[in-house]
Amino acid sequence: MSGPILLRNGNIFDGKQMLDGTHSVLIEGSKISQVGNDDAFFGFSGREFDMSGKTILPGLIDCHVHLCYTASGDPRADGDKMGQAQFTLTALKNAQATLRGGVTSVRDCGGREYTEFGVRDAINRGEFVGPTIYASGKIICMTGGHGHIHGRVADGVEDVRKAVREQILAGCDLVKIMATGGVMTPGVNPEDAHYSAEEMVSGVHEAHRFHKRTASHAQGTEGILNAIHAGIDSIEHGIFLTQECIDKMLEAGTYLVPTFAALHNILANADNTDGPKIPDFVIEKCRRVGEAHQASIKAFYKAGGKIAMGTDAGTPHNKHGKNADELRLMCDNGISNVDALRFSTFNGADLMGLDAHGMIEPGQAADILVVNGDPSVDIEMVADCDNHAMVMKAGAII
Repeated sequence: MSGPILLRNGNIFDGKQMLDGTHSVLIEGSKISQVGNDDAFFGFSGREFDMSGKTILPGLIDCHVHLCYTASGDPRADGDKMGQAQFTLTALKNAQATLRGGVTSVRDCGGREYTEFGVRDAINRGEFVGPTIYASGKIICMTGGHGHIHGRVADGVEDVRKAVREQILAGCDLVKIMATGGVMTPGVNPEDAHYSAEEMVSGVHEAHRFHKRTASHAQGTEGILNAIHAGIDSIEHGIFLTQECIDKMLEAGTYLVPTFAALHNILANADNTDGPKIPDFVIEKCRRVGEAHQASIKAFYKAGGKIAMGTDAGTPHNKHGKNADELRLMCDNGISNVDALRFSTFNGADLMGLDAHGMIEPGQAADILVVNGDPSVDIEMVADCDNHAMVMKAGAII
């Protein structure tokens, strides 16, 4: 382990707010040990960096990625040609690109045959450089449901419970249950509820019984309500939120992970001929649900709901390493710069249950992103990786 590092005289976004004035941050080992006025560090003799005109913030946290997915126009077709070794190497490459893009922690919300678990374990042990990874393992879905081609298909209360136990046995950090149809699976509608209320309750209860957090792909209204009533920890996407959904999420403290980048990158690349073409059925569904998605997130945000940043990285043209684009998309949809920063740091750590992450304060992990300028004024300072000045993971400069 190298000696202490001092980041001097930077603006600070501490995970919740911009601090007044400039401050210096001392990193010792893998932790932040002191934050204060630069005068407190008089006589410091270790490595130091002048951060004047820059902002120091916690490393970004992406609560919805797919490390095994290639982000080509048709990631599913790519996956059909890949074996376990290729999935493993793809996941490692994508994890490292993610870290270089300023994201120091991720939730993998659905992999392939647990290959991402090996990558997670090797990175979390420090054998490879990469972000902290929490992984769900196989998504759990009904027969013919969204993701059934590579998920754990389970039908009925008892089978859903067994599927959850299988993910726990395999070593998952969270459990992901598919409450509705989705965009990327042919022949299913995002509006349709898939699991019944009873099946959702069974899966969420079993996961919580063994201290695992839960996430639900939930796009249509009925499925969203089924997931909320079951006690889900986060709704992923949340395309067709009604006022009833919003009220119940506020009451339960349920997080929403919007994943603006998923729809945005599909629609922006609908005519892209570079590599595999996005399947027509995917484009058609995205065009159908896009306006509803934006309206739902605006309404939930206006109501004061809990939001955490997530990108769905790995889906078509949604590249690992470009995760920070999501902050621009959040702000474009009416979220303030400071709230977008909070959703992408402190809130992400809170949703994941990452202790001592997501804040710039003593005792926190030294997972740090330094950017040019002031992102509370110009979100591009974070959203555009060209404006990133430094990434640190566990006290090491990446």
